[in-house]
Amino acid sequence: MTRLALLRHGPTAWNAAKRLQGRTDIPLSGAARDMLAALAAPDWAAGWRWVASPLTRAVETARALGHEPELVAALTEMDWGAYEGETVAGLRTRYGSAFTAAEDLGLHFRPPGGESPADVQARLRPWLTAIAGDGRDVVAVTHKGVIRAALCLATGWDMMGKPPVKLDWKALHRFTLHPDGGLKLDEANLALDPRR
Repeated sequence: MTRLALLRHGPTAWNAAKRLQGRTDIPLSGAARDMLAALAAPDWAAGWRWVASPLTRAVETARALGHEPELVAALTEMDWGAYEGETVAGLRTRYGSAFTAAEDLGLHFRPPGGESPADVQARLRPWLTAIAGDGRDVVAVTHKGVIRAALCLATGWDMMGKPPVKLDWKALHRFTLHPDGGLKLDEANLALDPRR
């Protein structure tokens, strides 16, 4: 069985401001670069293949941890369309019950001009099947929306209510891939190691 570890990119200025980034190509913040300079990939991932979303914040994270990643378009963050750059709190204030009703669609919530989490799953599935067939264990530096979509595939969560596990966005989340590309969550919240 192939193993897959997912890691969210380090924080950006937009993360600090709680702005929805989506496809907007925001670099890591200075604080994120300082944080990552003190960290390293865990020993259990030694020899694993490293891949990343093509967005700068994901590539910078992989490089800060000492790896030059292969870029994988399927790992790009969910497209938030017209909502990119906004905050969820601001959208709730502006659109009121219409926005909360849209949020209640779970996997099928689609921002105007953007993607739904179900769309993210659809573009992940062929890549998951390909790496399952390749047989090499993979660390993928990606985004919150992609990791949540993968968690749904692994657990059956439909993004309604609380997730089945609370994810630490500074940690790795390790899955086993079945030959058909199906996912099983093995362990969440595996810390990065201190740099030696």
